[in-house]
Amino acid sequence: MKKIILIAVMLIVSYTSFAQESIFDKFEDMDDVTSVIVNKEAFQMLSSFKGNDPESQEYVKMVQNLKSLKVYTTESSAIANQMKNTVNSYLKKAKLTELMRAKDKDGRVKIYIRKGKDKNHVSELLMFVSDLKNKADQQAVILSLTGDIDLNKISKLTNSYIPESGKQLKKQ
Repeated sequence: MKKIILIAVMLIVSYTSFAQESIFDKFEDMDDVTSVIVNKEAFQMLSSFKGNDPESQEYVKMVQNLKSLKVYTTESSAIANQMKNTVNSYLKKAKLTELMRAKDKDGRVKIYIRKGKDKNHVSELLMFVSDLKNKADQQAVILSLTGDIDLNKISKLTNSYIPESGKQLKKQ
C-alpha cells in the first residue's frame, strides 16, 4: 500500500500545483505532520525548462496550468483522525465527485475530483489515504492538487509508469 501511495504522489508531483489557502493548511505547522507544498510560481519556473524528448514536453504542458500541490502525511493517530474529519467536512461543502476508491488489508485510498472546463479536465484532485492495519499508530495522507488538470495527459503519462492505470482517468 505504501508503494502505491508513493508512486501516486510521485506521479502527481511531476505535473501538479496548489497556491491558495485551503482547509488543509492547518496541518502544515503541526509537529507530527510532514508536508510538501508546491506553489504556482514553482510550476511556472518548472515549465520554463524545455526538454528535448516528447515526454518532457508533455510534463511541461501539464505543469503550466497547475496552481498548487499540497501533501500532508502523519503517523499520529490523533492527527490522522483530524485529517479524516477535515476531509469529510470538506467533501460535504465542496462539489467533488468520487473518482475511485481502493481498499486492502493495510489501508484505504479515496480519490475525488472537481469537474473542470470539459469532460477531459478537472480543476481539483483530492486523494485521502488512511491506514487500516495499525490503529495504535494510524497513518494518513492528504494530497490536494488544483489547476487545469488534463486527465488525458495524466493518464498517458501515468500509463507509461503503471500500465493500465490510465484507464480509470480516461473514463471521466
